[in-house]
Amino acid sequence: MAFALASMKVTSSAFADHQAIPAKHTGEGEDVSPALAWQDAPEGTQGFAVICHDPDAPLVKDGSYGFVHWVLYNLPGDIQELTEKTAVGTIGANDKGDTGYCGPMPPEGHGTHLYYFWVLALDHQTSLPEGLTLTELLKEVEPNLLGMNRLVGTYQRD
Repeated sequence: MAFALASMKVTSSAFADHQAIPAKHTGEGEDVSPALAWQDAPEGTQGFAVICHDPDAPLVKDGSYGFVHWVLYNLPGDIQELTEKTAVGTIGANDKGDTGYCGPMPPEGHGTHLYYFWVLALDHQTSLPEGLTLTELLKEVEPNLLGMNRLVGTYQRD
């Protein structure tokens, strides 16, 4: 099943797995996307998509839960990293109501939230239009998903 975790490893030079996301990459800082890297993508990978989702956000909307911070797709299959504040790929809609990266900023006093940076490996290079929601993206790529894995960061407002 493609939605099961693949052996692909996802990392960031900005933070380690299950460690704090630097303020620079949050809504309280510069609000720029962190650098991400991945290795050991499934055989046959021709494209990628990236999602950042906060399942701890107290939000239920349109049959989903949490808060979508980033939807990025149409990434070529020959890359293995995104630089900080990347301009590669096509941006989708976030739950803030615009497109692009929207850094962590949980409600004050809500404690530490987990932020899942998912990398999806696809069996073909996509050419989807800008502005897709997470639900729309998943509907488009699910039949072509070879595998996925994630890096989890944490953040808590002061």
